[in-house]
Order: sequence, then C-alpha cells, then structure tokens
Amino acid sequence: MAVRMPGVVALVLVVSLASCGGPDEDARPARHDSASTPPSTDPTTGPARADRAPRSTVTFVGDIMLGRGVAAVNPAADPAAPLRPMRALLHRADLTVGNLESTLSDDGPAQQGDDSFAADPRALPAMAGLGFDALSLANNHTGDYGTAALVDTAAAFRGSGIWAFGAGRDRHAAARPVVLERHGVRFGFLGFNTIGETPRAGPGRPGALSVRMPPRTGPLSHADLRRVLQAVRRLDRRVDVVVVMPHWGTQYTHHVEPIQRRVGRLLVDAGADLVVGGHPHWVQPMERYRGAVIAYSLGNFVFDMDFMDQTMEGVALTATFRGDRLRGVRLTPYRMDSRFAPRPVHGAVARDILAQAGVH
Repeated sequence: MAVRMPGVVALVLVVSLASCGGPDEDARPARHDSASTPPSTDPTTGPARADRAPRSTVTFVGDIMLGRGVAAVNPAADPAAPLRPMRALLHRADLTVGNLESTLSDDGPAQQGDDSFAADPRALPAMAGLGFDALSLANNHTGDYGTAALVDTAAAFRGSGIWAFGAGRDRHAAARPVVLERHGVRFGFLGFNTIGETPRAGPGRPGALSVRMPPRTGPLSHADLRRVLQAVRRLDRRVDVVVVMPHWGTQYTHHVEPIQRRVGRLLVDAGADLVVGGHPHWVQPMERYRGAVIAYSLGNFVFDMDFMDQTMEGVALTATFRGDRLRGVRLTPYRMDSRFAPRPVHGAVARDILAQAGVH
C-alpha cells in the first residue's frame, strides 16, 4: 500500500518503516571500512544490539541527463553545474547513487534521433566531487550512439571515482553488481532495463542487463526475470544490503503498472532490501513490502523536460540503516530551475510532490 504520513515538515519528510506498513507486511516473516558483525536477532538482545549498530545513509536520485538542452544552458567548462545546488544533500550521505540517462560518448550514429543523449565525460569526476559513488547504466539511453559508444561509456568510469553497473561489454559485465562498504556494512547495487532501445547484453554482446516485460518490451520474459532474480539471490549471499534499480513503467503518469508491483515484490522475495525505479519521468508511489521499500519512480533529477510541471520535479530518497537493517527513508522534494538545476522546495509545492509518492 502507499506510504502515508500526517503532514510535511519543511524541506524533508521522514518516513519511519514502523508507520508505513499495510496488509503486505505479513507476507514474509571506494571507501572501505573494516567488517562488522550483523546485529543479533536474539529477541532478548536484538533491539539493543540494533540500536548500537553503525548508522549508514544512502541517498538515491532519479534520472540524470546532462546533455542536449541541459548542456546548452550551462557552462561548457562545468558539465556537472546543474547538480551543484544539491551538493549538500549529495555529499552528506555515506553513499549517493543515481541513474545516468545518457552515454558519455557520441562516437557513433544517433540511434534515437533528437532523443539521443550524450554527456561530457568530464562530468564524472565532477560528480564524484559532489558526492556520487555509483551510477546505473541500465536504461534505454545508454545505447543511444551504438554499442561502441556504450563500451566507451562504461570504460570512462575507470579512475573517475564513481562505479558503474547495469551495462557493459557483455552480459557478464552488465550483470556484475557494484559492492561498496561503509561502516562495516556491505551494500550491493544491481540494475536492469525493461524499456528496450539500449541493446540487451548477451554473451559477447554489449548492452544493458535487460528484462523483457510490459509496457514496452513485453510480454514478461520469465527467462530474463529468472536470470535477474538469480543475480539478486547471489548478491544477497555476498552482501548485507541489496539494492536493485530497475528502469521500467509508463512515462508521464503517477500510475504504477501491475507488472511493476509484481516484479518489484519478486525482487524483494529474492533478497532486495530496496528497489528504486526510474524511467517514468514523474514521481510514482512508494510501498513497503516484507520490510523492504519499493520506490517505483523518483522522477527526473536533471533533465531538459520543461514542457510540464511533473517532469521538472522529483524526490531524493535517503535510506537510513542500522547495521544491515533498513530503519526509515527520508524524502527531499525539489524542482528544477530554468537551467534544469534541482533545488529543494517547501510548503504547498513540497506537499504536492510528496503526495505523488503516496505520502500524505
């Protein structure tokens, strides 16, 4: 069910997992730190141990597109300029993750005409300086200039200070998760694309880790989904916290497709602690399922879609963990300005944006 909280407090709203449950709750019973023992599940000591467990925060933002119209209205010498107003938020978290909705190379024929996106590769070290740790490439624009440019894009991350996941030179590379450790807790990140357009990675074939499913590439391919669920299970055995970032759903709507809910819950059943989606370009509702949080779409973070209000706004999601336990999420609503730079908002505008995420 949708997350509901009474009221909005200034810039952000904290959603406690204890208060965002519903009928689904009963469905289930870079910078490296030294490892630590997970909190005890002994009922006599578990809560106290959990309270003493290290606190970690992970901030997620929506779709990031720094090319085309965004590049045209921002300084060429600073390709990450639109992100700078949010530096405090991005830098504050222990980990910051987003979806890079473009290539970093235009060395090839444009595959989607005017909707082919390429950003300056110099944006990567600048984004690292702003606090980004990892970016998903599992989307329908990573292949906008062909497979050679896709491979160049993945290679551009080497030495940039940011890790990439979700696409690469073959299916093995595309399915390889990023694992980052903070305060002794291992966080694993995996992404996949359901929208098409970017080629499907295969044996010896560059592309994105992909699942064919509605509304764009369906019907649901059970073989594709089984491959992703197996990757989630393997990652769950390796790390303390599993995050899956699917690129899915219908554009320009707050409506969540039934297939998104089905697949999102299967990802949690397989071991995901957080599912953070993208592609709709509008904020979509969040829900709690079996103690995990599924955020179907955070909306755009930076994008040159100034033709409607909903594509110019979104929410950043900051998840708080105690050890390996998800304790709550914090939502920061924002709206892009005339240079497509997101800026935090307050009052009625913030309440309207949060309502789109199912927070009332």
